[in-house]
Amino acid sequence: MLGLTRKDFTLLLVVVALTLLAPIILNPFPVSSSLGQSFNAGYPALLQRFAIFGILVIGFNILFGLTGYLSFGHAAFLGVGSYAAVWMFKLLSYNIVPAILLSVIVAGLFSIVIGYVSLRRSGIYFSILTLAFAQMSYALAYSVLTPLTNGETGLQVYASDPQILAGAGAPSAPHFFGLPMASSTTLNMGGWAFTFEVGYYLCALMLIAAFYLSIRIFRSPFGMMLRAIKSNQTRMNYTGLNTKPYMLWAFIISGMYAGLAGGLLAAMDPLTGAERMYWTASGEIVVMAILGGVGTLIGPIVGSGVIKYLENIVSKINENVLHQWFGALPDPIENGLIWLVHPFVGEGWHLTLGLLFMVVVIFLPGGLVQGGQRLAALFNRKSGTVTAADRDAARQKSAE
Repeated sequence: MLGLTRKDFTLLLVVVALTLLAPIILNPFPVSSSLGQSFNAGYPALLQRFAIFGILVIGFNILFGLTGYLSFGHAAFLGVGSYAAVWMFKLLSYNIVPAILLSVIVAGLFSIVIGYVSLRRSGIYFSILTLAFAQMSYALAYSVLTPLTNGETGLQVYASDPQILAGAGAPSAPHFFGLPMASSTTLNMGGWAFTFEVGYYLCALMLIAAFYLSIRIFRSPFGMMLRAIKSNQTRMNYTGLNTKPYMLWAFIISGMYAGLAGGLLAAMDPLTGAERMYWTASGEIVVMAILGGVGTLIGPIVGSGVIKYLENIVSKINENVLHQWFGALPDPIENGLIWLVHPFVGEGWHLTLGLLFMVVVIFLPGGLVQGGQRLAALFNRKSGTVTAADRDAARQKSAE
């Protein structure tokens, strides 16, 4: 179905269901409860970031996961895509379609230039070259190209901008053919409130399409060639096969994914700054991929979701919230628990992320996806439902 195997189609259905039902799944607690105020993540702004960064890391995984070439400058394409989208808002209208199309095109052209130069080297030299290009892009956007990027203030839309395609009465915010991205509907059910926003569902559809395309790339002859390059590029060169075009196309596709994510970020908030191209943004992309599982299909979505959850939910848990959680306990125990937990939440959420990343790298080299597979295998063994075919498939997978 849809050109996919049964297993891949099932995985696609899982992603579709989780994506479309995210406003409900990520609001497990009543809104007014302390748990709801602390852990609910089903609000539109965060859901959009889940989807957008999922697209970004899916594209990065096509390069790093399939070829083994680690880019430390992928945020450059994210920033370029954002700038291109805002310029479309300024020149044409707030309709997001031309903006997103130009974001993908400009990021693709930019990746041709960077990829052509960077792919002349491999290994750590390739990584350093991509990092250098990204930092040069950041410096240009921050200072040299101020007329195009508005420097440290950031590029945004002003009332004096031409917007030549914006008719009378057109929305004054990003929209999809007149349907505002920020328009939403809230469903109240008892103590729960579920918000369904147009902007999120547009990003969600883009995520589903990006995920489907990544499956087709992974299973295609092109994807098999990229895996062969990762396995032993030198041996392939000795056979007379030129691997550079395959590598360049993988780099371009990955850059276009990042450009799409940048355009969607601008559609969510039409203010773009050079900080989106900084090296820390590229490092975050790498951490997302490794945390979820490099080379797996669903790993990038898992990794980006976990980090954005920690960044937006765990980071807002302060000492007052901890007192609410442990207030029913005796004072010595309450203070002791707060002293123990406080360094890992709030401003210290990076410590939680660092510990999680260490655990994954040491014990789960395949990322959180590998952890899920191990848990599933453990439950299967306990329930006694593992068949001989399942064991044979597991041995074959381990051998691969």
